[in-house]
Amino acid sequence: MQHTPLISIVIPTLQEERIITRTLTQFSQALREQFHLEIIVSDGGSTDETLTLAARLADKVVPHIDKERQNISIGRNRGAQAAEGEIIVFINADVLIENVQRFFLEISDTMKNRAVVGATCNVNIYPEEQLVKDWMFHNFYNGYFWFLNLLGMGAGRGECHVVRKEIFERVSGYNPKFAAGEDYDLFLRMQKFGKIKFIRTLTVFESPRRFRKYGYLWISILWFLNAISVLFFHRSLVDHWKTIR
Repeated sequence: MQHTPLISIVIPTLQEERIITRTLTQFSQALREQFHLEIIVSDGGSTDETLTLAARLADKVVPHIDKERQNISIGRNRGAQAAEGEIIVFINADVLIENVQRFFLEISDTMKNRAVVGATCNVNIYPEEQLVKDWMFHNFYNGYFWFLNLLGMGAGRGECHVVRKEIFERVSGYNPKFAAGEDYDLFLRMQKFGKIKFIRTLTVFESPRRFRKYGYLWISILWFLNAISVLFFHRSLVDHWKTIR
């Protein structure tokens, strides 16, 4: 790209050859130029075609070269190190934005307020795969996270984290020891420097694959226990988050 990026999109990946093309193609060249975007794929050691596909569509690809297993916190941090934008948007490899144009218009407008250090939004299941139980679960948590932010307890799911880069670096990014709960922990630390805003008018969609595998009851219990562990013991409950493909 011939412009200086203002917003960097960081996408951690691991064995995502089936969906990474769909995720990356939502960021058209016209969109990248309009909002000064750069797209960064931070890979965790894929052995399938993820890196090959990402190299064709992303502006930067950060491969995993260490022998140690890389969790999502480390992957996001390494992507952020390669980012040149003033604002970093972290999304997962399966995330599709409901209205990409409006998303970046509202993100850009929100982050003009220097008192805002981070933002997040609604998360739902792909519309074509959504069941009633999906709608109920996700909209409950969307309202819950919105309410937590009203109370000043910065919270948001890792499917969409928008951060001001200088504050992200000041708090040293995601805790690399956290394999889960890293999203909650980051916003807890960032809110000491400003406001975390939940943008209710924006929605991103994710695959239901993890919820179909484990069910909503078990995932709810795991989320709750991880939140307690992060809040009171400053550590992740689990040492790795099992890959579901």
